[in-house]
Amino acid sequence: MVHAIDLYWSMRSPFCYLALDRLLVLDRQEDVTVNVKHVWPGAIRHKSYFKNLNPNYPSYHRRDTERLAKYLRLPYSRPKPDPLVFDKQTMEPLPLADQPHIGWLTRIAQLAVEAGAGMAFLDPVTRLIWGGMVENWHEGEHMPRAVMETGLDFSDLCAQADAEAERLDAIIDANNDTLSAVGHWGVPCMVFEDEPFFGQDRLDLLNWRLDEAQKR
Repeated sequence: MVHAIDLYWSMRSPFCYLALDRLLVLDRQEDVTVNVKHVWPGAIRHKSYFKNLNPNYPSYHRRDTERLAKYLRLPYSRPKPDPLVFDKQTMEPLPLADQPHIGWLTRIAQLAVEAGAGMAFLDPVTRLIWGGMVENWHEGEHMPRAVMETGLDFSDLCAQADAEAERLDAIIDANNDTLSAVGHWGVPCMVFEDEPFFGQDRLDLLNWRLDEAQKR
């Protein structure tokens, strides 16, 4: 019996990146499949997202991601540029239609899912963006080379993403609705047998539940 895990993922989430290696281990189990469900960043999905955060959030978030990366022995740095662009006056994210990166990035990630390469795409591409080894990850041959590792063609994906933007956006929006329906709002969120496990720090609990199911 194959056990399916739905993985809700944002291309802008550092905690998704910090969970990646452990999720790849899960996906490589013969009786487990991980179904990637892309959603937009929380700041796009929820209006006034940052205005409602505690003032201590930014500094704690930075400290927490940096120490977790060290603990996991993962290279890590905030992406340059940020996949999500903000209005410098209001500090609100630009409308999706005006975003220079997150739109095409999430759409080609969704196309990779449809091509049967959802997790394979996340492996090199997420490392490129969050691994701290490359600045201007969106320029030159960085992204085409990363995508090539999945067996897909970056130019073809971008052309298809442009042509099918409306359809892809509808799928990504629907993923947000299903995430809400199972009882959560954040990423990474893993859903197994209708039970949500939010955050990279819940992967041990997910594995425990999975072990129980495998013993049935």
